[in-house]
Amino acid sequence: MNGTESKWMSLLGLAARARQLVTGEELVIKEVRKRGLALVLLSSDASEQTKKKVLDKCGYYNIPVRIVADRYALGQAIGKPERVVIGVKDVGFGKKLTAMIDQ
Repeated sequence: MNGTESKWMSLLGLAARARQLVTGEELVIKEVRKRGLALVLLSSDASEQTKKKVLDKCGYYNIPVRIVADRYALGQAIGKPERVVIGVKDVGFGKKLTAMIDQ
C-alpha cells in the first residue's frame, strides 16, 4: 500500500465512522437508483458480472465510480470483512475521496 492509498483509505474509515457509507451490491444499487450516492468504490477483484452491473447502473444515473484496491483492503479500510462495493453518501467525502484516488 502506497502513501496515497493509505490516505484515502483512512478517509474512507472516517466516512464509515460518520455513517456515510453503504456497502454491498444490492444496497449500493438501491442508493444509486435513488441518486443518493456521491461516489461508488468498486474493488479491482469484483466479478465481471458485478463490475458490469455497478458500472452500467452508475453510468446511467451519472454517479462517479472508482475501481480501487481489492476487496480485503476495502473491508479493512472500514473495519469490516471484505467488501466488493462501497457507496459514499456524503458529497464532501465523495469529492475528497475522488481527488485523492485520482492523484
